[in-house]
Amino acid sequence: MDLATMIGLIMGVLLLAAAMFARESVETFVDWPSVAIVLGGTVAALLISFPLRKVLNLIRVTKNAFFSEVQSARDLINDLVKYAEIARRDGILSLESMTETIQDRFIVKGIQMAVDGTDPELIEQILEGELDSLAERHTQGRLLFETMGRYAPAFGMIGTLIGLVIMLKNMEDTSQIGAGMAVALITTLYGAISANLVFLPIADKLRMRSNEEMLMKQIIIKGVMSIQSGDNPRIVEQKLKTFLPPTFREFEEKKE
Repeated sequence: MDLATMIGLIMGVLLLAAAMFARESVETFVDWPSVAIVLGGTVAALLISFPLRKVLNLIRVTKNAFFSEVQSARDLINDLVKYAEIARRDGILSLESMTETIQDRFIVKGIQMAVDGTDPELIEQILEGELDSLAERHTQGRLLFETMGRYAPAFGMIGTLIGLVIMLKNMEDTSQIGAGMAVALITTLYGAISANLVFLPIADKLRMRSNEEMLMKQIIIKGVMSIQSGDNPRIVEQKLKTFLPPTFREFEEKKE
């Protein structure tokens, strides 16, 4: 589980709760029709914007923000260098027996094509094609939350306008105007909170996760190509280290 996401959500909820309920009761900020307008309207807009099959993936996409595990670049490079050492010492065909123990199917696919003697340009083309497809899937998942983050405040405003219309049509009792205005504004509050504490932050987290995974896949492609070409493991390591941030590379070199 990603602790940063959970800590951020909990912290945000606690801060808002402290600000709201410090001087007022819970009932002041709870209005179920407003919740229905914001959440129901946002989901309705989502269904209009995307095919049903993509909307049904929302739960799976949400899990990626909380539970996605990406292997560290350093560990991945170490694994690829190990495969390069085996291929250099025992021949590239010796890697075929290791594919059953490798967890990453992207690495397995690249190594299997290399073992089969597939043309290097074709290997790179196939792996890059899978990378592009992965990037597109990530973009579609992130767009779901970006769309909700865009529409939630709009439906909050719509709910406020509905409340104002109702209030203005019943102005005979002027003592109720303040309370009516407060209820009308709650919908805008719900829209702003849901967009800026949930939907848009999760979209940003998904973008970061996508960038991390894309980097890992690029390292794998470079590593597989180097292994197939028979590069010295030391050269393979140096090539793959170019994907790491300069400060991290300097730290690793000092350790060596």
